[in-house]
Amino acid sequence: MAASRAGVVLKTVKKVVVKFCPFESNVRSTREFLAVVGTEKARSTNLSCEVTSDVKHDKSDPIIDITFADGEKLVMKGANLTSKEMLSAFTSRCTAKDPQAQDGKKK
Repeated sequence: MAASRAGVVLKTVKKVVVKFCPFESNVRSTREFLAVVGTEKARSTNLSCEVTSDVKHDKSDPIIDITFADGEKLVMKGANLTSKEMLSAFTSRCTAKDPQAQDGKKK
């Protein structure tokens, strides 16, 4: 997971909401995703990006709800995904929306 941490850039993200019940057995990957996105390094890539967690004891499935600056939403259900899979999907979507990141890939 250390390799994924270096690549998290919130430049194109407006809001990240992570919802989970901490007492369920399927929340580990969701909590790991929150830990990576919530790091000081990741948050410094977009100071206006709002990263929040909604922790409830209601036996609900873990959900990550991401709103991008262009209004598009990405909802990931963390119960059946690994943190690596979620970070990979998130990073690829962010890279696709960032023209500077695409220019860097082409060079």
